[in-house]
Amino acid sequence: MFGPHLTMDLYGCDRNKLADSHFVTRVLNEMPEKLGMSKFSDPQVTSVPAQGIDSFDRGGVTGFVILVESHMAIHTFPEDGYATFDIFSCKDFDIKYAVDLLTKMLGAVKVEKNFINRGREFIKHYPRSTEKSAEIAFRERVRYSRLAAH
Repeated sequence: MFGPHLTMDLYGCDRNKLADSHFVTRVLNEMPEKLGMSKFSDPQVTSVPAQGIDSFDRGGVTGFVILVESHMAIHTFPEDGYATFDIFSCKDFDIKYAVDLLTKMLGAVKVEKNFINRGREFIKHYPRSTEKSAEIAFRERVRYSRLAAH
């Protein structure tokens, strides 16, 4: 398989934390290392304004971080105490620890989690070593970004 994909819906979260873009940045900075993953980029975090009277979306914070192993993403809805969080990785990670860690960080009282194995027929051609995979992925991404710039 290509890798695990964990999605979480977190309810009853600390509304102040969900509204704080600096806090969300901290979550995206800390989670990869705590799960044994490596950031490929700094987190990108944006405060999103309310979308108008006819929308359910009353604003929040959205962010993502690109990992050597894939990505993490969060969308917060502070007015509702609700957040979504995705972790997609090309290597296994401790799902229970990830859920427990994020639940604690956001102060959630309820979590719905979904987990799937992605790319069941995908054949990985990268080495099994995380360090070697990171080196190859970084080299390829730098090469592609140079090509895109021209």
